[in-house]
Amino acid sequence: MKVSDILRVKGGTLFTVSPDQRLGDAMKTMAEHDIGSLVVMEHGDLVGMLTFRECIQAVVANGGTVGQTIVRTVMDAAPLTCTLETEIDEVRRMMLGRHARYMPVMNQRTLMGVISFYDVAKAVVDSQDFENRMLKAYIRDWPVGDEPAQPS
Repeated sequence: MKVSDILRVKGGTLFTVSPDQRLGDAMKTMAEHDIGSLVVMEHGDLVGMLTFRECIQAVVANGGTVGQTIVRTVMDAAPLTCTLETEIDEVRRMMLGRHARYMPVMNQRTLMGVISFYDVAKAVVDSQDFENRMLKAYIRDWPVGDEPAQPS
């Protein structure tokens, strides 16, 4: 299974933010759309990732308020990325290795979408459920009289 399979099911809605936007405005966008991350774009290029983790760290560091903080000062400036062709197992390893919950999907320099650890876990579980159902159907429909010979 590849990243393209997840995006096909998930859809392509993207939410981005400018690095010079106020953090409070970015957090408002995240809250309004019930999302945990924003891709930070500047002049059409991916320059970072803002997640609720960076937001919480910024609020704590600022004494419990957002103040005049801008996204650029708190974003992850080197987020993990993957392509549409990246295998899900590789994405899972990458995300676990960096404790990343969100990963932008790129096609060259074009942002194609964002996948979350939840998306990856759901795809794996759905795939295993499908395989499980197929195996059970195969066993249930085993032709009578075709059982393997028992050793004497």
